[in-house]
Amino acid sequence: MSPTPRLFNIDCTLSYKLAQTTDFVFQIHALESADQHIQSESLKLTSSAFYRVYEDPHVGQRFLRVQAKPGNFNLRYKAKVAVARPPRRRKAPEMAIAELPDEVLHNLMPTRYCESDLLASAANKLFGHVAPGCSRVETICDWIHENIEYRTGSTDSTSTACDVFLKHAGVCRDFAHLGVTLCRALNIPARLAVGYAMFDTPPPDFHAMFEAYVGGRWELFDPTRMSDPRELVLIATGRDAKDVAFSTIFGPVQTLAILPEVERA
Repeated sequence: MSPTPRLFNIDCTLSYKLAQTTDFVFQIHALESADQHIQSESLKLTSSAFYRVYEDPHVGQRFLRVQAKPGNFNLRYKAKVAVARPPRRRKAPEMAIAELPDEVLHNLMPTRYCESDLLASAANKLFGHVAPGCSRVETICDWIHENIEYRTGSTDSTSTACDVFLKHAGVCRDFAHLGVTLCRALNIPARLAVGYAMFDTPPPDFHAMFEAYVGGRWELFDPTRMSDPRELVLIATGRDAKDVAFSTIFGPVQTLAILPEVERA
């Protein structure tokens, strides 16, 4: 039986002050997928800005390219999205390397923020004895939640999974990177997932979780425990944060507002 769709209203406002003409690449559009359907959406930008939206042909996520002139630049994206994500299959097995689809293999490799080769020994010591499968990924999430402190400002854009493992502190992106890294170290394909999520604290922000490939399907996990994975309005997935940044800015800017708000419709 298919899960009952959950409807969400997205209202994302981004504002910047520019000293010079500046280029941006945003990932803020909700993803259209098998378990997520966009019912309506709109995009408004400062009238002097030039922009276009293009779609990655491999994964379907959309990129917004913008060139804005000096002065204030404002962007507002609104959408109504239906999410019908099935419950997690706790008994889903891990898959042998030979059984993995070709397009999944690169999610086993170390990347810029997820040094699974450097944490392989630690991962096997901590989780090598746990029975393989979806439940082992849940055990990894439990360990991260219990051992890593959620602390705003404890990391920056250069912090990696190894940094977080040693510092025992981070934010949602760091929790997700560590989950991805520990899974890959155990030969479980994993990738970062970002989107709009509902949670009480901290103030509105984009949220990062991670997906693990078990039982022939991607399953979503949130080691911060801040939001229900079934209610994440997904924007993009990628190998790590460099693939799924909500904004990439080519030039100096002053950020005035980042308000990605979401509520149940």
